[in-house]
Amino acid sequence: MRKVANFCDYFVICSAASQRRAAAIAELIEETFDQHGLVLKSVEGKREGVWILLDYSDIVIHIFFKDVRDYYSLDRLWADAKRVNVSRGRKTTPVTP
Repeated sequence: MRKVANFCDYFVICSAASQRRAAAIAELIEETFDQHGLVLKSVEGKREGVWILLDYSDIVIHIFFKDVRDYYSLDRLWADAKRVNVSRGRKTTPVTP
């Protein structure tokens, strides 16, 4: 992302099938990142669960309810950034930017 925007290294965009799942995804990310020593700087939208933003400074995570993701189309807005796809169910190791 640094070549396109100067506010983060990684910009994660994902969808959830329900507001409850969006909140569960956010909680899992928070727990996992906390275990690896990453500090959450800011969180927005967790109560509503239609667009949750987790800001870890170098990593900004957007968790959308599917229809909201389609409406705002951040994927298209940030299309100039290098894309990194992570397949479903694949175990990954956290990387330091």
